[in-house]
Amino acid sequence: MELPVRVYSPESPLRHPGQLLREMFRDLLASRELAWRLFVRDTSAQYRQSILGYVWAFIPPLVASLPFIFLNAQGVVAIKDTSIPYAAYAMIGTIIWQVFVDALNSPIKTVTSAKSMLTRINFPREAILLAGLGQVIFNFLIRLVLLVGVFAWFKITPPATAWLFPFGILSLIMIGFMFGVLLTPLGLLYNDVQQLIPIGAMFLMFLTPVLYPQPEGGLAGWVAQWNPLTPLVTTTRDWLTLGATNHLPGFLIVSGVASALLFLGWVIYRLALPHIIARIGN
Repeated sequence: MELPVRVYSPESPLRHPGQLLREMFRDLLASRELAWRLFVRDTSAQYRQSILGYVWAFIPPLVASLPFIFLNAQGVVAIKDTSIPYAAYAMIGTIIWQVFVDALNSPIKTVTSAKSMLTRINFPREAILLAGLGQVIFNFLIRLVLLVGVFAWFKITPPATAWLFPFGILSLIMIGFMFGVLLTPLGLLYNDVQQLIPIGAMFLMFLTPVLYPQPEGGLAGWVAQWNPLTPLVTTTRDWLTLGATNHLPGFLIVSGVASALLFLGWVIYRLALPHIIARIGN
């Protein structure tokens, strides 16, 4: 595989934005084969070196949803007015949420694991991001088995809008990946960022209508209304289970803003990474 030759200059690439964009997309295309090899290597290592194997893909959404299902069944937590049985509602919500969490963790996780390669080999850094993105999609495809099982167990018939469900998943991947890419340069310098991401993701899940319907009033309703993840999660679940959704405008706005910020994160990642590599390589 022939990789493009890079010549680093002390002059800021921002002085020539057209050239910067051409180089970014050139490297993105050139990194596809390497990204595939990294994806195959990392995915094989992840599941081959564990006893449970692919079962690990099912565990996060199950661990997140089963306690709430139990508490709701015992009356400790009263969650009503769900369009489908609550157990199915919670499990579908956590499966959708896990896509966002995987995408959020992916950039910093894959780039950190490739530190030694980054300091020794000159290659398109986009390959690492693409490999991590591939793992996010692969894990979701595995969880589709669990999703199909939920629909079969609870005898839920998907509505006509179910074909839109992948677009919701792609939007959640995009916004999670956007946050992850923006945090990656800082995370490479300070391990605290990697420690805070899982804590922040868990806290954010309780502020997002993942395990409960969106509140209509009060402080919780206000928080959910202004939470950018609310329209993504609710619209994606509504398309798959309900058909009609009231959150489509918010879904489109958040998706559009996330796509712009993801591009900005890519630019920051590209500009900052050579300096960070030089720092961690010393």
